[in-house]
Amino acid sequence: MPDPSRFLDLIRAALPDLHPAERRLGAFLLDFPGEMASYDAQELARLAGVSKATVSRFVRRLGFPSYEQARRAAREEGRTGSRLYLGHAEAEDFTDLSAQIEEERSNLEWTYRRLSVPALDALCARILSSRKVWVLGQRISQNFAGYLGWQLMKLADDVVSIPRAGETLGEHIATMRPEDCVILFALRRRAAGTDAVIDEILQRGSALALISDEGMAVRADVPWHFQCQTGTTGPQFNHSTVLALCHQIMLRTSAAAGPAGRASLRRVEEINERIGAL
Repeated sequence: MPDPSRFLDLIRAALPDLHPAERRLGAFLLDFPGEMASYDAQELARLAGVSKATVSRFVRRLGFPSYEQARRAAREEGRTGSRLYLGHAEAEDFTDLSAQIEEERSNLEWTYRRLSVPALDALCARILSSRKVWVLGQRISQNFAGYLGWQLMKLADDVVSIPRAGETLGEHIATMRPEDCVILFALRRRAAGTDAVIDEILQRGSALALISDEGMAVRADVPWHFQCQTGTTGPQFNHSTVLALCHQIMLRTSAAAGPAGRASLRRVEEINERIGAL
């Protein structure tokens, strides 16, 4: 059996040697691999414009004894988080927003049901008491790390979002201390070595909060692990729940900061007014 985690690689490698109809099916699956994970052989043949017999020959050329085993391989690789598996060959109707509203509601409900208020409040208290707060994210996660870091720097004494241009994570992890707090975003597709980064931070003794999508198994060795559902019917992941969680952290940190936090926010506004920043 071929390695199911390399389903798309198998297609790319086989493509030059395939017969025309099989090549057409292979090119189709490179664009829409999720269709194999979702449909039976007859439906896949219809979508790709080939015969069912072509589908059968194709999966055997990839090394799979049956269509069902190839389908399982596509599902397995789909769990890695490739956005290619979100696309659909048949155009979707986005004119009616009710389906998107339901998607947002479902994702938020899933995420909020798994949030622990005591855990959130404990994290916010740790943010305020830490020597330094590190907000870490790579790839798509870097955007959310920058956003949350920008929000928290108005309340905590020392907040830094990493990595910045030209920096390596090792330069920062080496200076982390037990009295620090690290908030790490690990949204799919995660950067290679994410688990090793988590292990290194834990070894430094810093308090670690992990924010991931629903596809990452909960790590019991991490003090706080918050999962956000990012499921969608479109070609890109839905990150509205990640922003909602950032908002909750900011709200609760502001409340925990009390009068000192309000004074800090006031100072920021007053300085911005004096220097004409706004």
